[in-house]
Amino acid sequence: MDLRILNPSEYPDWDAELLRAGDYSFFHTSAWAKVLEKTYRFKPLYFGFFEEGRPVFLMPFMEVGNPLLGKRGVSLPFSDQCAPLVRKTEYLQTAVRSVIDYGANNGWRNIEWRDDQYFAEGTLAWDSYYVHDIDLAGDEAGLFAALSPSNRRNIKKADREGVTVKIDHSLESLKDFYRLHLITRKRHGVPPQPFAFFKNIHEYVMSQGYGIIVSARHDKKVVAASVFFNFGTKAIFKYGASDVRYHPLRPNNLIMWEALKWYRRQGLRMLSLARTEVENIGLLKYKRAWGGKEDALKYFRYDIRKKTFLPQRGANDRMQKYFFARTPRSVLRLIGRLLYRYVG
Repeated sequence: MDLRILNPSEYPDWDAELLRAGDYSFFHTSAWAKVLEKTYRFKPLYFGFFEEGRPVFLMPFMEVGNPLLGKRGVSLPFSDQCAPLVRKTEYLQTAVRSVIDYGANNGWRNIEWRDDQYFAEGTLAWDSYYVHDIDLAGDEAGLFAALSPSNRRNIKKADREGVTVKIDHSLESLKDFYRLHLITRKRHGVPPQPFAFFKNIHEYVMSQGYGIIVSARHDKKVVAASVFFNFGTKAIFKYGASDVRYHPLRPNNLIMWEALKWYRRQGLRMLSLARTEVENIGLLKYKRAWGGKEDALKYFRYDIRKKTFLPQRGANDRMQKYFFARTPRSVLRLIGRLLYRYVG
């Protein structure tokens, strides 16, 4: 057994190794590692076990620093779900122990895992979500039939109203998305990620063929846009943004439908709709309308000093959202530039 701590950006043929492993996700890729490292200066620490020079187990981590609260390890920051890349399960508990020991020796305050596979049932979870995965293996007619009746009507309505969709990975389309992203994050009471984050996504993800922007237009104006990532035969819907004034035209429904069709035609087998908070009833209703498989997702956070798992965190602070929703957009952008580097 050979344990190595790696930076995937410096490992030759990293993504090719992931494809050979077979149980990968986009969040395991070197492209995503580069985005996080370049934007926020997170330190990549991917714990890998090797046999005869080939990886047989991988647990990705990044070190996130906070000048007030200290350092912590996250697997992985800004990633909805990050399962271990497993060929040999016997390394799982050794890997967990190795991460805890590393954190204790390097001043981490806590460690966060973002998948259920790391721990036995009954382990205290820190946060809970739902994930939805859509099977793209069937034909297009079957894919459409699996949608809820209201969803099918909304897609047809968008088409009747003259909404058109463009799929590409250009910087221009990403800028159109970001304009809507600023509006949407303010509406939701959340600071936006800095544009540098999305610029790095364009450089390290989009330019490598690992993602697309799907934009909806009405009367030549971009009224909604979404960012999707893909790797191998899997894709994930990562970010969506829209102008609320055009919601009655149902552009978001048409965007998702066109993305599903496009990925199916490219030969992909699954599209994930990413994580959804348990209490977000409206978003859950929207994602359930796509006919995917719903599963629970748990995050685990371990306090190194106390040597215990932390209990379920409280509900989102409504006052914080109230404040951010009434903060000028320029101030929100500044908060986002300063904040996200420390939260992960």
